[in-house]
Amino acid sequence: MSDVIKISGIEAKGFHGVLEKERRRGQKFLVDVELYLPLKNLNDQLNKTVNYAEVAQVVKNQITGEPLMLIETLAEGIAREILKEFKKIKRVKVVVHKPNAPIPLKFKDVSVEIERSR
Repeated sequence: MSDVIKISGIEAKGFHGVLEKERRRGQKFLVDVELYLPLKNLNDQLNKTVNYAEVAQVVKNQITGEPLMLIETLAEGIAREILKEFKKIKRVKVVVHKPNAPIPLKFKDVSVEIERSR
């Protein structure tokens, strides 16, 4: 399937991390999602696709939800919730970015990428 809707850079403050100070103070997380679903014969009708604003809200809710230790777990929860809430989506790719990860070296980004399908 080659049809895809991409939402990049969904940003919210979350309280995820292995370190206590990360879970106490929180930090910025960015999430990209790719939603794979058939987009043929939509006839310009929203009910034949997914509302990407609603998908973005699901992502935000996961970022701001219960604190987790691993961004891998956060990515898994986002993928699971998207597939649960949006039955038209056949496969989802989730990339969770943690640009302020506690690494004592100069770096650009830390991210985890997963794909899940029905």
